[in-house]
Amino acid sequence: MTAPAVVLVRPQLAENIGAAARAMLNCGLTDLRLVRPRPAMPDPRALAAASGADALIENAKIFATAAEAIADLHYVYATTARPREQVKTVFTVREAARDMHDRAGKNEHSGILFGPERTGLENDEVSLADALLSVPLNPEFSSLNLAQAVLIAAYEWRQAGDATPGRVLAKGKAERATRDEVFDFFARLESELDACGFLRNEKMRPTMVRNIRSIFHRAEMMAHEVRTLHGIVTGLTMRPHAPRKRGDKSAPPRRVREE
Repeated sequence: MTAPAVVLVRPQLAENIGAAARAMLNCGLTDLRLVRPRPAMPDPRALAAASGADALIENAKIFATAAEAIADLHYVYATTARPREQVKTVFTVREAARDMHDRAGKNEHSGILFGPERTGLENDEVSLADALLSVPLNPEFSSLNLAQAVLIAAYEWRQAGDATPGRVLAKGKAERATRDEVFDFFARLESELDACGFLRNEKMRPTMVRNIRSIFHRAEMMAHEVRTLHGIVTGLTMRPHAPRKRGDKSAPPRRVREE
């Protein structure tokens, strides 16, 4: 799949070019194009800010005009933070990312135009694009650093084609508790709750037991966590670690499956 080109038009600061290259490579984009950059490239400051994305700086294509920079592209989005007196489709950056993926699937090469830090794109440069790209931010303060804008666009492109699960459990080397381990703990806990009188209401007992079990089921416990709970029950009921009174020769109760 052809990833979009990032076109920086008249970028003023070498550090921003480098930071933009870093943001691109973070998200798997490598086609960096520069239109009349103020610093001569590759600038050492850009390389330093790129933090390892040196190849993008060293291989960046330099153009004299925005029209030349996008000449080989099939569809172009112009970034803008303010309304333009031009009739164009305005994409949010997220929807633009989806659109770019759709176009890439049809072998179309897209590109995103970013204007200079202080002024943004000129109207004539905006007119070269097929559509506008907008980042929905605080309407009273929507100004973005150039590299920030590149990162947001690149990140949305990445996410639009990313299959990483939205949520995973980081469990390291821990193993999920088996049903047998969980049920064994339930039996012990409920026995102790019966013994202390907590479940003395026979009518409510089934509901209370189900509620208690639900609490632990939602925890999706690891095996070592179940063993820890056994240790807690031991500590609460048998008190093996409680300080002995002076003259008490009795041995503490045996520890039961605790961790």
